[in-house]
Amino acid sequence: MLSGLELALILLGAATLIVVPLRRFGVPPLIAYLAVGVLIGPHAAGLAEGEGTLHAAAELGVVFLMFSLGLEFNFAKLNAMRGFVFGLGGAQVGVTALALMALLLGLPATWGSWLIPGLDWRTALVVAFALAMSSTALVTKLLVDRRELETDHGRRVFSVLLFQDLAVIPLLVVIPALSRGTDGLAIALSVAFAKAALLLVLLLRFGPRLMRGWFGAVVRSRSHELFTLNVLLATLLFAWLTRQAGLSMELGAFVAGMLIAETEFRYQVEEDIKPFRDVLLGLFFVTIGARLETQALVDTWQQVLVILSMLLVLKAAIVLGLVRAFGASAGVAIRSACWLAQTGEFAFVLLSQAFKGGLFEPAALQPLLAAILLSLLLAPALIEQANRLALRASNQEWLLRSLEVQRIASRSLGRHDHVIVCGFGRCGQSLSHVLEAENVPYVALDTDPDRVREAAEAGESVVYGDASRPAMLQAAGIHRARALAITFDDLPSALKLLHTVRQLAPQLPVIARTANEADIAKLREAGATEVVPEIAEGSLMIASHAMALAGVPMARVRRRTRAVRAGRYALLQGFFHGADDRETDDVETDHVHLHAVPIIEGSVAASSTLGAMLEDGVRATALVRARERMLEPPADFVLAAGDVVVLAGRRDRITAVETRMGQPAGG
Repeated sequence: MLSGLELALILLGAATLIVVPLRRFGVPPLIAYLAVGVLIGPHAAGLAEGEGTLHAAAELGVVFLMFSLGLEFNFAKLNAMRGFVFGLGGAQVGVTALALMALLLGLPATWGSWLIPGLDWRTALVVAFALAMSSTALVTKLLVDRRELETDHGRRVFSVLLFQDLAVIPLLVVIPALSRGTDGLAIALSVAFAKAALLLVLLLRFGPRLMRGWFGAVVRSRSHELFTLNVLLATLLFAWLTRQAGLSMELGAFVAGMLIAETEFRYQVEEDIKPFRDVLLGLFFVTIGARLETQALVDTWQQVLVILSMLLVLKAAIVLGLVRAFGASAGVAIRSACWLAQTGEFAFVLLSQAFKGGLFEPAALQPLLAAILLSLLLAPALIEQANRLALRASNQEWLLRSLEVQRIASRSLGRHDHVIVCGFGRCGQSLSHVLEAENVPYVALDTDPDRVREAAEAGESVVYGDASRPAMLQAAGIHRARALAITFDDLPSALKLLHTVRQLAPQLPVIARTANEADIAKLREAGATEVVPEIAEGSLMIASHAMALAGVPMARVRRRTRAVRAGRYALLQGFFHGADDRETDDVETDHVHLHAVPIIEGSVAASSTLGAMLEDGVRATALVRARERMLEPPADFVLAAGDVVVLAGRRDRITAVETRMGQPAGG
């Protein structure tokens, strides 16, 4: 048998050699850890055979997963989405479980024994509820990455996932009671639920005050190590208490997380627990993968395919029908079905607990594990096809898409030289308000329906639409626009949008933002005309204030900040300059600058044409007269006192033109 050190080395080595390459290809961590378990398990390489410590540590991974779920349990959010959560979510879990259970028990005895050896009503119940679950970890991550969490189908999918997570709690109470046999089952279930109810009432009644006082005392010690230690202590203590009461450890961990979620320490706790949760949860999936017998998979491939087909088809059909029954369009229903067709991590938790309780024979567990693994592997590909399937299957979806395009087109109709603002978050709203103050027309696109609805009611020029889709950009008038601004900080989405823009309008100036300076080159290579690094801008503002407080004249401060911006942040992208570096004024003089020059009464410029005042290398980009702004004024425009001319050119050339304009008329 391997020592603990040898097993740790094997796990770390396998994670490095397997998980890291798989992650580079976009494989979810859950699947990667399962692959590690399959390869190092007793049925393949035989490296983790008979290792009880591994399984004990893995069980803690599930405990911390349930603790994290408790941290996310927010009564306000649950109340706002209660219709979808308890209505659609409850119907999905209940109808799917009942349908699967009826199907399993309705099979002829020979077929049922062939599909799941030792099948009885208890086994069918556990299998039905396990397969009714979907992968919260996988689906939620994909919803966030694809920016679909706030879409119609995204909110429905997330609501169903939330109810599934909550449904795991009573199932963790039921399965141990089922494991004790059918004799006195009703009494056992009643006692289990009574214990759970009493424990929850006591903890929810007195727990928040106790937890807040406990962690408040720990925080006052100003020791981060002690704070982390108490997070672990609270999680394991509550898990131990529920175990002593004859309930599952996972239930206690969930309650502990829920109590801390009601305190002001929630976010710090979440950050502290995350490393332990992720490592131990990864270990849990390794142990699940280690239980998969590759030879049994080959021997039972027919059963695996039947279970997989039954799972995907039946589950997708039920979700599709329920979403339609709750008033959604066919397109939303098809997308929701594709997102929820797979089975998730809690299926492993439920099956593992049932297996330990003797509800499954080893031969019955193997095809189930294999079918769940395959459903997870197929999930990203199925989700990728969701939009295409919705468009092909639903004429109404085409109509809705057409209406979206029509709404955008009607908002941008007749606008020329406008700015298309992609994203209407804080940055997009700030930009739009500045443009509005300067009477620059704009059209904003955003995929958050609530934000769009509220902003549109307030009179903002914003419409719902995915800016990465060519039809939406064309409807927004991309061929008539003066510029396009990408205001969200999401590199993959920004690169995708830039690719679409460059195909439609190669010459259109595009401004993008980023919080990471390492992404500047990628965005520029993808076609961004200019990239604004937030950290660089923040550093520039701090430097401006520091120079002013240090006594540097404001004219010099303004010149320096303009020089840095004109140089596209070149100074802020260089680091660790040595003693031999020499500060020069190249940045001040070599780059194009903008400078506003007021026309003074009695000056030579007050009655001259604009062209007569300019010289090579200097041009007028704008002129302001009586608060009216004129872009690119013509050379024959006659200047008057009170005008303000915006000059563009090198610093020394602009200075020469400004000096000429200020000379007295008779001088």
